[in-house]
Amino acid sequence: MSLRHAMLGLLARGPASGYDLLKLFEISLANVWPATQSQVYAELGRLADADLVKVAAEGPRGRKEYAITDDGVAELRHWLTDVEPNRVGRSDMLLRVFFLDSVDHGQAREYLERQAVVAARSHQSLLGLRDVVAGSDPLETYGRIALEWGLRFTSMQREWAEWAVGEIDRQPGT
Repeated sequence: MSLRHAMLGLLARGPASGYDLLKLFEISLANVWPATQSQVYAELGRLADADLVKVAAEGPRGRKEYAITDDGVAELRHWLTDVEPNRVGRSDMLLRVFFLDSVDHGQAREYLERQAVVAARSHQSLLGLRDVVAGSDPLETYGRIALEWGLRFTSMQREWAEWAVGEIDRQPGT
């Protein structure tokens, strides 16, 4: 359901085509809720079928611009204020950490070192979005707040992975 609501939230800012929405996902929501082209276009169809968006304009080569409907605004507001966020605590990465005793010390260490590198790369990628969400527009303000969460989270992931390597190195027999 979050893709649906992410798209409604973007369309609440103004009409957009599927291509426009995809670009907005790439520059503003990538660290929160990434979406592929096929997901965006399929969800636009579902939103239109549910009367939450409508085609506001049609252009060359079949380009359609979508606008949120009153029902779409009501659904977005309901989701924002009345529905508790899903706080699923699953992590494929951490599940693997739990079982690293099944591999030798070097492999466990390499796995954790890789996690530190992945987190550092993610952090650098997010830093590149700072200029994009630097304005005073409400979407940019709240985007900057979400971006800051991503920056702090990736920083914590890198620090944790580096700490975990040290913990493995302190194990007897290593």
